Amino acid sequence: MPTSLLSRLDSLAHWRRLLDRAVEQLVSGLDGNGLLDASGRALAGAVRQRLASDRLVLAFVAEFSRGKSELINALFFADTGRRVLPATPGRTTMCPVELAWDAQLVPSLSLLPIATRAGGQPVQVLREQPELWCEVPLPVGDGEALAQALQAVTRVQKVPVAEARTLGFWSDDEPQDNPPLDADDLVEVPAWRHALINYPHPLLKRGLVVLDTPGLNAIGAEPELTLSLLPTAHAAVFLLAADTGVTKSDLGVWRDHLGDRGCERFVVLNKIDMLADPLLQAADIAAQVQRQRDDAATTLGIGGDRVFALSARQALTARMQGDEAAVAASGLTQLEDALLNELLPKRSEVIGRMVEDGALALQQHGLARLAERQRQQGEQLFELRSLRGKSAARLQLMSRRLEGEALDFERCAPKLAALRAVLMRQQQAALDHLSSDRLRELLREMRQSSQGNLFKLGAAKAFARLGDQLQACLGGAAGGLDELQDMLRASVLPLNAEYGLSLDVPVRPSLDGFARELDRVREGYSRYVGITQLWRLAQPDFMDRFVRLLHSRVRVVFEGAAHEVELWTQAISAQIDVQMRDRRQALVQRREAHGRIRQAEDGLERSIANLESLQAQCERLAEQLAGDVDRLRHLAAMPPASLTPGAPPRSMHLQLVQPTASAA
Repeated sequence: MPTSLLSRLDSLAHWRRLLDRAVEQLVSGLDGNGLLDASGRALAGAVRQRLASDRLVLAFVAEFSRGKSELINALFFADTGRRVLPATPGRTTMCPVELAWDAQLVPSLSLLPIATRAGGQPVQVLREQPELWCEVPLPVGDGEALAQALQAVTRVQKVPVAEARTLGFWSDDEPQDNPPLDADDLVEVPAWRHALINYPHPLLKRGLVVLDTPGLNAIGAEPELTLSLLPTAHAAVFLLAADTGVTKSDLGVWRDHLGDRGCERFVVLNKIDMLADPLLQAADIAAQVQRQRDDAATTLGIGGDRVFALSARQALTARMQGDEAAVAASGLTQLEDALLNELLPKRSEVIGRMVEDGALALQQHGLARLAERQRQQGEQLFELRSLRGKSAARLQLMSRRLEGEALDFERCAPKLAALRAVLMRQQQAALDHLSSDRLRELLREMRQSSQGNLFKLGAAKAFARLGDQLQACLGGAAGGLDELQDMLRASVLPLNAEYGLSLDVPVRPSLDGFARELDRVREGYSRYVGITQLWRLAQPDFMDRFVRLLHSRVRVVFEGAAHEVELWTQAISAQIDVQMRDRRQALVQRREAHGRIRQAEDGLERSIANLESLQAQCERLAEQLAGDVDRLRHLAAMPPASLTPGAPPRSMHLQLVQPTASAA
């Protein structure tokens, strides 16, 4: 087992747990001191959910017989003493295989029958229907039995040509790529569409998800591999054969599926042992390997430091025998070091920035509530101090002022309610541009336009028009937000001036990032409706799958934009609620204080002392909050490898000073 990778993943998982605990303590302190509203709780919940669900997805991509499964065996399963994933010569991995660990489930191999393709539903939807999957229990600790159970992923079956055409394994337009017919005119196809391996491997238990893919350019390749699974991977390992270099088929896979991906990419020249030649010196063989590395880097357009030459077979054998020198000679160590030194630090940076941004936003929430509390306390304190030594006429003046403020409050409440009603109405108008009904309507129009043209020649134009329409929807929502922001600013200023409120209209959320994401979706999916894809478009079920998967991607973008809009309007609505509640509470407190003053002379001094204590406490809370957030930001910026699992660093327990009962 690669102990360095295990140790680093341990550190990453421990670091995430520390961050989650620190965020929880920060939220607990804010909430306990009355400094957190509904929008702040939603923000904190989103940060903790991201930390809890974070996984590191590593995809292995190549054409057939490049040694993907053997490399996965060498990296993750050598400690079992044998090959676990099938890795014999020829085509072994017949369907996409995901390796992960979910402690809520038993160790098992779940297989989705290939016949489910005929229904047209994406694999992501079918994951929620366990009755459709065939489940095989997996033994833990028995390498032989585990390998035998996993042989199920290599199963094939024979079907008539008509059924093969329905399942996507036979093309009348590209007959040269069709599989051969046997003596009974049957076609051999995979038995399974997708495989999920739930196994308590130490690396998988620490959040690693491994995706083993079959060939991507063959007829019958699962569309969701390129449309859904690969885009979610954080890194991809692309395998080539060292003796052949980059073949035309390899280059097609790279250009179509990996060349423009935003994930980290590593290229492996596997099977360098095939270059061994008893007639050549070791230096000559090493020079051949280096030339193949340089040629692969140039052809694929990446740096030479991202191309690794190794022998997965030799690495697996050496690791099973415990021969570390042979493992290093196989070239596997360099790939592991690259995964450690490039992939994991970048992943931790992304998580750290997300937590840091969340902590700063929570701090702003708390400081805003503290500022409003201090303002109200300052007003009360000024009035009470002015009463020292004053006559009863002064108390009577104070009573009239309280009555006037109560009357102002009663006049202000309906106006704020009307403002909130307009806010909700305008919010809904902006969200209508991003609704699911609108998205389905646009996709239905694109589908009808595509079907109405001979040979699907109009699919590209319909898809381009759809892209413009989707951008127009985002633009409509952005325009609605601009109008809403202008209306709020025009309404809030008079209210603040007339009633002494401190309502603020934050800058509306920018939807530019979602527009760029739509452009990336448009660019990524446009290749499937071009002139070169007419043979796929002509297939009766390809367009159905295309539209469903496109709907899933665009819906995520629209839902994200709608979520930003809702968070913005909720923050404004929460301000209205908080200030109304705080103003009402302040009036109650001032009436109570005034009553105590009238009852006894010493009540005035007690009230002043109490308010002075509350003001000092607010200052301490602000200082404590700043210190707590700084410590959380320091932890978020700390490299996970610098932490020792099981021993949290000092000053990580965030605890705000709790107020007295009178501060509630």
